[in-house]
Amino acid sequence: MIQHAELQAEAHSVGAQGSTLSQAANISRPQLVGADQAVPLVTGEYRRHVNLDYAASTPPLETVAQAVTALLPWYSSVHRGAGYKSQVSTAAYEQARATVRAFFGARSDDTLIFTRHTTDSLNLLATCLPEQARVLATAVEHHANMLPWRRGQVEYLPIVSSAEELLEALEQALLQADCSITLVAATGASNVTGEIWPLAEMATLAHRYGARIVVDAAQLAPHAPIDVEALDLDYLAMSGHKLYAPFGIGVLIGRSDWLEQASPVVHGGGAVAAVTLDNVVWRGLPERHEAGTPNVVGAVALAEACRTLSAYGMEKLAAEEAKLYDYCWQRLSTIEGLELYTVWDQRHPHIGVFTFNLAGYDHGKLATILSAEYGISVRAGSFCAHPLVRHLLRTNREEGQVEDAALPHRPQSTRTGAVRLSLGLGTTHEEIDYTIAALQTIAAQGAQWRYEHCPKSGECRPVPDTRVWPAL
Repeated sequence: MIQHAELQAEAHSVGAQGSTLSQAANISRPQLVGADQAVPLVTGEYRRHVNLDYAASTPPLETVAQAVTALLPWYSSVHRGAGYKSQVSTAAYEQARATVRAFFGARSDDTLIFTRHTTDSLNLLATCLPEQARVLATAVEHHANMLPWRRGQVEYLPIVSSAEELLEALEQALLQADCSITLVAATGASNVTGEIWPLAEMATLAHRYGARIVVDAAQLAPHAPIDVEALDLDYLAMSGHKLYAPFGIGVLIGRSDWLEQASPVVHGGGAVAAVTLDNVVWRGLPERHEAGTPNVVGAVALAEACRTLSAYGMEKLAAEEAKLYDYCWQRLSTIEGLELYTVWDQRHPHIGVFTFNLAGYDHGKLATILSAEYGISVRAGSFCAHPLVRHLLRTNREEGQVEDAALPHRPQSTRTGAVRLSLGLGTTHEEIDYTIAALQTIAAQGAQWRYEHCPKSGECRPVPDTRVWPAL
């Protein structure tokens, strides 16, 4: 018979590579897979890739890739499996749950449900709200923290110019609602402009007026420490692919009562205690909301990312990025014709996200030029936050006209989006300097290649596109 302690030790080894990796991460800055990858340019040259699109998705940490590789020979179905590999995988999966709980400072009675990503987590919570629940959100939210609440009653706070005004607007809305708001939905940090929100103060206000608070931590989690218990958050949602573990995993952490009283969204094996031809008895948490074969690889990957980042120090990481943020802001501000967008004053704490437009350039074309001619990856569009981007661009059209302008046939002079540059673990001062130089060259000399907008997709592409794709 395999001993439980041996299984736990085996699971820790295959799921995390033990303490050796954590010690290594504590000595030096965590390294990313593909950090030195060269990419082709339309000119035929190859340049080291400059990744400034971390806000969309992050590459895996090297320690994460190693942990996944170590797990794969032991991978098997989890829960209820009698085989040795199944027991090892089960122990690794549950150890991963405990590690992620600890990383985010979950309370002892909180539940942690593994999902696919932040969007999945927030949609799950939306289906578990009490009947006749009223949700109070804001107009700056990512669509993942805006659309799920429309299944029921939802109201939106206006876009305001400071954290102080946000807290005032929140308290006023809660007061006017006379304690009838059930849930306050807030971002941890804006995925468009990077402002870090006053979560502790928002939680205090929500609780004062009888509401709970859920935080979309997809953007904040990779950049700053988060302690659910210390901040007194009721629910937190996040994605592994934002936290250097892009293996299809997300989490919902929070109070168990709403979750254990709701029927699961996904019906199937693993979620049930008993089934007859006309009845079903659902299991308790977390199994009730984890039907089907769990993503063991993703869970182990996320846990290792949490271990590595924790060993390096999230406070240290945040302090380093704050300096890099100031440097990047100053450098971007020197480019003639470049307009930086922000909701709150630049002196308010931000994560490393910058959104801008360059005079004379469609945002999609500018992002394509940076990639095709310089090997720099940024993001262009409205970043799944259409109301906020319309506010930043001062688009005062009616809703229908705005959407018409976003269609592929729109004239290039119609401003419907922006360019987003986002920092991460691999970002250096040299990469920022290189990007600033590229933007300055584009502003002064224009593109060196020909580009066209695709009528079908609305995307911009180089013509001809001489770059060869890798054989994957």
